[in-house]
Amino acid sequence: MLNHCCPYHIKIVYCKSAIFAFFILCTTTTAIASDWPQWLGPMRNGVSSDVVEPWKQSPPVAWRHKVGNGFSVPVIANGIVYVHALGEKTDTETVVAFDLKSGEKKWERSYSRDPYQSQLGSGPRATPSIVNNSLIVMGITGELAAYDALKGNEIWRVNPYKSHGVSIPGFGVCSSPLVVENRVVLPVGGSGVAIAAYDVQTGKLDWQGLDEPASAASPITWTRTHNDKQTKDLVVQTTLRIVGMDPTNGQVRWEHPLVFEPSGVSPTPLISGNRLICTTQDTGTLAVESMLSNSNSMKVGWWNEKLSSYFSTGSVGGDDRVFLITNTIMPLPRADLLCLDSQSGDELWKKQGLGYFHAGIIVTANDKLLILDDAGNLILAEANRQGYQELSKSKVCGGTFCNPTLADGYVVVRDGQEVVCLNLESSP
Repeated sequence: MLNHCCPYHIKIVYCKSAIFAFFILCTTTTAIASDWPQWLGPMRNGVSSDVVEPWKQSPPVAWRHKVGNGFSVPVIANGIVYVHALGEKTDTETVVAFDLKSGEKKWERSYSRDPYQSQLGSGPRATPSIVNNSLIVMGITGELAAYDALKGNEIWRVNPYKSHGVSIPGFGVCSSPLVVENRVVLPVGGSGVAIAAYDVQTGKLDWQGLDEPASAASPITWTRTHNDKQTKDLVVQTTLRIVGMDPTNGQVRWEHPLVFEPSGVSPTPLISGNRLICTTQDTGTLAVESMLSNSNSMKVGWWNEKLSSYFSTGSVGGDDRVFLITNTIMPLPRADLLCLDSQSGDELWKKQGLGYFHAGIIVTANDKLLILDDAGNLILAEANRQGYQELSKSKVCGGTFCNPTLADGYVVVRDGQEVVCLNLESSP
């Protein structure tokens, strides 16, 4: 999905199970453990509670439906798949709900939006979030809305860019909204409104803050332990810094500078152990951690200027592993999968040419990698500290910049024309 992405980057080159279950119980959503209710899944880090075994024949298609253009990743809660896409009518976007197993359409709603055009299509790029039976969506022109996830009724709608008098980014609104402490948090950008939070029930502005351009990276939460006390931080990125904020009022608790990122920051930060790992396009990847002497001060754990990424977000594994998708553009575009030791930053191995520009990855409960490359191939791989080994591979959709979605034994993928649901549990 390109919510974690800035399309202008591409224009430059082309016009273990118990542990997982514990973390899932600690998320802010109320969906069941096997759901995929937001960008990067239950824990917002690309980790699933589903076990996926190798297949010898291509996983059977449970259903498929044509949908409009968009890089918004489908989300799943309580047996329903939600897809946000470009509408059939000019300057509209559509939200559609399908039954996960049968593909039956539950409801569909369309809304008007401002005109927007892009070489990569004009459909939505931010991934929805589901909490307490509310579906929160963000359109490419800044239409933020809440729907009843079961019935499809619109609950509220606002446009932060219009209400604050801020222009939308040239690459459209890409960051996926985060629901935390009964607030919908998202980057907007501009004086006093780089970050804004809205009441999840009413859509009313709750707080706003920071004075700089926002990045396209999606916000996350980070529960840090210091002196036997736990603190939940809202973590956001701008083009200038990484910031930890109080999610209830926007107060800045800590910050760490970034080398100015003129191209923005698109990959979502990842948390591995006591480190927050941030990947950029211009200045590589760095890991920050709390200083022991002051829980509100951060220091650099490691920094590798060569590990840059356009927009793909990786994932985390056990044994202090972190997976990154990095990019090179010369002599030919190439997306590589790297496995690093998250504590030291040392490279454990590299799988070159996993994609051209992008690959979406999920770490499964049985410690495999489920990968959707940008050619539409679904791959299952063994990816431990010793190396990478492909176990299964099938062509499942057209070319795509969307991540896969995994829940209850089904994987949902989408390309520029349709959404496809595959039954992994029925695979021979």
